[in-house]
Amino acid sequence: MRARPAAATTAALLSLAIPVLTTGACSTEPTPTNDRTRSTVSSTATKTGTGDVRSDLEPLTKRFSALGQPVSATWMSGTLGGDAPGPSTYWIDAVVKLAPDAAASLRSTSPEPTTETPDVEDGVRSALPAGGFLHSEALDAKFAEGSFRAKAYLAADSDTVVLVALGQ
Repeated sequence: MRARPAAATTAALLSLAIPVLTTGACSTEPTPTNDRTRSTVSSTATKTGTGDVRSDLEPLTKRFSALGQPVSATWMSGTLGGDAPGPSTYWIDAVVKLAPDAAASLRSTSPEPTTETPDVEDGVRSALPAGGFLHSEALDAKFAEGSFRAKAYLAADSDTVVLVALGQ
């Protein structure tokens, strides 16, 4: 008869242990990461390129139809990061003088004044127009084509747009 109370005691202990173990296994606390599982991708990848300042229009109009037929452009491009194998992310920084009709189309997105200054490479910075800039998400959307996305700034006092673009 002694076996029976031992079985009852074991069953009672198991009935208490199972909820404790299951609750611990279902914890909503995140599992700590170690250095081997944590992402090491930098959020501020370095722009690399040839350093050439370009003025040809076709590479820009091919990627961004919202430019229409621009009057002129000053731009640079390259890739983000180092020489790691794999797909590359390309960058383009451009200051583009637009035809009046293209500028009017971009103004129709109702961009608002911003105190932000476009973060462009030094070779393009000297071409930035004087005065303030206008910006909106709708303006940015005009330059989301194919794999490229751009932050677009319309000059408040001229028919000039500044693009800070990334794509693959």
